[in-house]
Amino acid sequence: MKIRKELWFGFSLMAIIVSAALYMLVSVQQIERGHVGLLMLSLVVVAIMLGFPTAFTLMGMGMIFTWLAYDRDWHRTLDLMVQAAYKVMGNDVLISIPLFVFMGYLVERANLIEKLFRSIHLALARVPGALGVATLVTCAVFATATGIVGAVVTLMGLLALPAMLRAGYSVQLSAGTITAGGCLGILIPPSVLLIVYGATAGVSVVQLYAGAFFPGIMLAGLYILYVIILAKIKPKMAPPLSAADRFVPLPPLTQRFAPSPSAHVLPAMLGALKGRANQDVPTSYILKQLGIVAMPLVIFAFLGLWGYQAATAGSPAEEANTLQKMGESSASTSASSSLAEPPSDGALKVPADSASGGLAEPRPPVPASRSRRLPAACRSLPARKASRNRPAPRACRNPGRPAACRSLPASARRPSPQASAWRRAPASGSRSACSAR
Repeated sequence: MKIRKELWFGFSLMAIIVSAALYMLVSVQQIERGHVGLLMLSLVVVAIMLGFPTAFTLMGMGMIFTWLAYDRDWHRTLDLMVQAAYKVMGNDVLISIPLFVFMGYLVERANLIEKLFRSIHLALARVPGALGVATLVTCAVFATATGIVGAVVTLMGLLALPAMLRAGYSVQLSAGTITAGGCLGILIPPSVLLIVYGATAGVSVVQLYAGAFFPGIMLAGLYILYVIILAKIKPKMAPPLSAADRFVPLPPLTQRFAPSPSAHVLPAMLGALKGRANQDVPTSYILKQLGIVAMPLVIFAFLGLWGYQAATAGSPAEEANTLQKMGESSASTSASSSLAEPPSDGALKVPADSASGGLAEPRPPVPASRSRRLPAACRSLPARKASRNRPAPRACRNPGRPAACRSLPASARRPSPQASAWRRAPASGSRSACSAR
């Protein structure tokens, strides 16, 4: 019985792993939990290489080694299994994983990836290494739909690898391009690995997506640049496409106004709108084809304008609510605002600390009509501080008194009966006229 080289390689690798694990257990003096964990990891790798399903392998190994860690207690092992299952089922973030896988399944079953690969392949026919570039772009697009490395690598291996080998691409470049493009699924969102990591580590999945998006796009661009440079330096590894591979049959109506395959699409359609070229072609068909051709430009312009408006638009200013209910007093409104209403009596009040020498508001100017009625002796007096040492005449102290009051002599120690009558008079208009300011 002849064994293939691949089987020899697999059996040899499994033997090395098992031998290393057994040597580790024998060489140590005391087996700890770390050694048991390494033994479990090695047995998981061996079981997967033997062909056991990954899900049942992980579950079985986990239960067996949990039973060993709990001193062969089945009750605690089963309790931990139930609690772990309930914790995973109660996590809202992990619900997105089967939905992403289902979306990738729909994309694959709808045959969209094959059409996308064919379109990108023909659009990049003049670029060196067109098939490799088309493979990387398709892997990047399909990675956003699934987020799983294995699905992208398997599908592109069945779809792109035969086309690349038929076109004369080297096996190394073909396999490396598919493998590198499939690994973009763990970086470009949505990524299943980032979801699992965010749910396990307690990190926001949105922040992980924001941090991994641009590195994934940059890595895809570097892969594409490497394939183009390699195809330019070594054309034998990635030969250009032949004329037969570049040929795309046009619909019958399109062939009437663009018979030459080398004719440009947009000028031919614009020229077919008028003249003899559109005699047998409906105008609605030409307009529909023009709309399809101009659709990418319209979408790009719309996204550019929308992004510019979103980046430059400022936040809306908050408008103050100045409406007031009927019957509500304005005291609360005036107290909350910085501007207060003047006193109801209309008089200006001097601050309480003005007498102690602090800062005080300036006194209002005396009206011209009032200053005219002051005697000459009062107008010639100095400031108010100087008048404390030299008492002013009574007429100067009370300039607003009537003539009967102002005619009294300043040296009179006893007031006359008329002045006493004025002092004992009730509060009236004449009394307020004689009162001191």
